[in-house]
Order: sequence, then C-alpha cells, then structure tokens
Amino acid sequence: MNRLIAAAMIAICTCSGAANAQDSSPDQGRVKLGYGRLITNDFIGDTQDRWRTGSIAASRIWGRGWNGALPEQFGDILELRLGGQIIAPDNLTTPAAGDRPYATSVSLGLHTHFARGAVEFAVGADLVMTGDQTGLRNFQDGLHDALGVDGTSATTRAGMIGNDFHPSVVIEAGREFTLNSGARLRPFVEGRAGDETLIRAGADLTIGQTGLGELLIRDVVSGQRYRAVSNRNAGKSLVLGGDIAHVADSIYLPESAGYALSDMRTRLRAGLHWQGEKTSGFYGLTYLGEEFKGQDGGQVVGSVRLKLDF
Repeated sequence: MNRLIAAAMIAICTCSGAANAQDSSPDQGRVKLGYGRLITNDFIGDTQDRWRTGSIAASRIWGRGWNGALPEQFGDILELRLGGQIIAPDNLTTPAAGDRPYATSVSLGLHTHFARGAVEFAVGADLVMTGDQTGLRNFQDGLHDALGVDGTSATTRAGMIGNDFHPSVVIEAGREFTLNSGARLRPFVEGRAGDETLIRAGADLTIGQTGLGELLIRDVVSGQRYRAVSNRNAGKSLVLGGDIAHVADSIYLPESAGYALSDMRTRLRAGLHWQGEKTSGFYGLTYLGEEFKGQDGGQVVGSVRLKLDF
C-alpha cells in the first residue's frame, strides 16, 4: 500500500475544511467563486512508488462574478494556489547510482485568468520552497514508520535537494475550438521559469458538457485540468490530452550533480469528469515520459478528486 495515500486523504480533509471555513475575500470588490483541488499519485496509476510519486494542488478563486466566461481585465479573477510534491528515486532506501535525487517542495502563489478575444490566459507567480524545511520528508518517514515500512535512508537523505526558495512564474495561453461533434479542442502553449524553466505546447480534447462554462486549472505535474469554478450541471466529460516540453533547467535535476535533462519531456493523459446532484469527481491517468538521461522508462500516475455536497 502506497505510503502517500494517507497523506493525500489528510490533505483533502484539510483543504476542504479550509475552503468551508474561510469565506472572506482578498478585497471588498471580490467574492469567493470556487475551490478546486487534485491529488496525483503513482500508486493509483502504475502502482509504483517512485519519481513523481505524489503531489497535491489546491486553488481558491475570487472574482467580481462569473458568467461562464473569463473577463478581459487582467486581475479581475484571482487564484490563490497551493501545491506540494514529493519526488523520489526508484528505491528510497538504496537508490541506484545515477537515479534522481529525493526532493520535496511546497509552493504558494497568486495567479490571474483572463481573455483577450478568443485567447485565454493564465498568468501567475509562485514561491517554491524545497528541502527538509517543507516538513514533507519527516511526514513521509513518520507515516512509513507507523506502517512498518522503511523510510528514506541516510544515503537518500544525503543526496536530497536542499533547503532553498525559488521564485517562479508561469504563463499559459490557449484557445478553445468547438468541433462538429460538439467536442471541444483546446491547443495551448506554456512557459515556466523558476524551479523548472521550460516551454511547452500541447492540446486537450473534451467530449461532453461537464466543464463547459467553468474555470479549470492545469495541474503542474500531470497536466490534467481540474474544476475550480463549477456550474454543477449534471453530466460527464471524457478528456484526452498531451503535450511536449523542452526543459532548460530543473532544480530537481541539478546539472552540478551530473544530471542531464532529457531532450524532450512528454505527457499523455486521459480522464473522466462527472457531476451529479450532490457528488462530483474526477479520475485520470497520465503517462510521464523520461525526465533525465539514464531514467529507464516513463511512469503512469493517477489523479483524483471527489467532492460531496451535504
């Protein structure tokens, strides 16, 4: 049983409680519009416990109203974004020579979403904290100890990405096209600089009405888009997507330690959104291609969100 599942469930409850308990807005002109979250873990993908092994993304949205489309004004819609991630070698106790280093990160950022004509933009900045100061390594080791499973070894900890802060920025531009079948195709481009510096291009295909007229946020690890402002119209949507990126730099794979980045980083994904009267959810799978030279294959991670309204 994967050691991060319990952590994920705790995170879900914590984030849900925060969403219900805090209804104040960042300024007097805005109201809370929605809340979204997504948990990604390789145990609910390929059942392994390695590399991009576990993460959580949570977004809280404020704005001056929502009519089913993005406003044209930069800053009208604000997203407070929280993320956490654990990255690990294939073996936590005896990592193979050349395998990626253990790393943990926690990020907090402010983003805005707007449109210029038919083109949708998402622009924001995050402060990414790495190392033992995040507390995630101690939490994981404590959970492993409680379950009787080996945690990180001294060798793994010695090679861990250290304490630091990394200001990061991201911009995504996309445009949605309605196809003859009613499906929606949304090509996009993305640029990031900070903890990882890259440029990415890809597309997402949505078949179904769930998500139409809603604000969706792209998860950093999987690329899956999770619902943050929802209209709660009952239904289902199948989503398919993929992208390819050129990565110039990554603090998780430092060149100074001898790591060489893969020439291209690929992601392929599929998932299902569903919306009922009192229950909504999402489950998706994402193939993550090799991120560094010497990685002996890709991995499949699963992403999940479940929301119950009482």
